[in-house]
Amino acid sequence: MLKGQIDQDIKKALLGKDQETLNVLRGLKSAILYVEVAKNSRENGLDDNSILEVLNKESKKRKESSDLYIQGGNQEKAEAELREKAIIDSYLPEQLTDEEIDKIVDETISQGSNLSMADMGKIIGMVKGKIGPAGDGSKIALIVKEKLSKLI
Repeated sequence: MLKGQIDQDIKKALLGKDQETLNVLRGLKSAILYVEVAKNSRENGLDDNSILEVLNKESKKRKESSDLYIQGGNQEKAEAELREKAIIDSYLPEQLTDEEIDKIVDETISQGSNLSMADMGKIIGMVKGKIGPAGDGSKIALIVKEKLSKLI
């Protein structure tokens, strides 16, 4: 279970005096707890898929923050955000390449008939269902939009 792995890694970071990893993992634990409380599942906890969603969001936040720091000319803080992102990403499944997502989108679109841009959300949902946390939602949406615009 991911939550248990994060708890174990917090202990390792404490013993290894790795302050950066410790801070990131404590932040992840806090984010998971926040979602548990929001979903009234504090006693049972979240399943691994829900935890992966939280980790994905936290990873995206770090990437966006890094991009903003770069725009602002603060390379040092941008690199710190990317280091945190790398720690979070170590818990996520390997992301699919654009080509792999493209293939799954093609398969999903070929299953439908008379598709239009109005079906975009439905197709994105179906692709996300097949891929799970191994695919970035924004990439999926971009590829689906591109494919649908060529069909219409």
